Amino acid sequence: MRRILLHTCCGPCATYTNKWLSENNFAVTGFFYNPNVQPQDEYEKRLGTMKEYANQVELQVVYDPNDVTTEAKNCQQCYRIRLTKTALLAKQQGFDCFSTTLLISPYQKHDLLKEMGEKIGDEIGVEFYYNDFRVGFRESQKMARELGLYRQKYCGCQINDKNK
Repeated sequence: MRRILLHTCCGPCATYTNKWLSENNFAVTGFFYNPNVQPQDEYEKRLGTMKEYANQVELQVVYDPNDVTTEAKNCQQCYRIRLTKTALLAKQQGFDCFSTTLLISPYQKHDLLKEMGEKIGDEIGVEFYYNDFRVGFRESQKMARELGLYRQKYCGCQINDKNK
């Protein structure tokens, strides 16, 4: 069984991703690190929902106490901040690989996420595990509804909040 550190953007996106990884021989530990999420009340909702989901399914999650708001200028910078922090923690704690729940969203820049994850993994020395989780997007929404999880309507950054 491979140990994976899974960057989690929110509880709903973690539902299917965690289930799939667990069913495919991964020991999953979540990592909630999302300094892009604004405003603060939105961040608190997502953090609370992640904790609620983790408790419901007994998922171990690491929460970064220094997760303070960082304004990225674009998606690439935002991905880099979160994936780098995840890769560094994965390397430091001896995980076999790392990945992100962002890979489930059809609204994210999937090719860029994959490219950046692989590059960051190579630079830091820990494998980026890629899988196209978008096939489970609808199922993740259904799972989130069934679990009563808060589902947001934007990625969290102010740029997309203004455009939603």
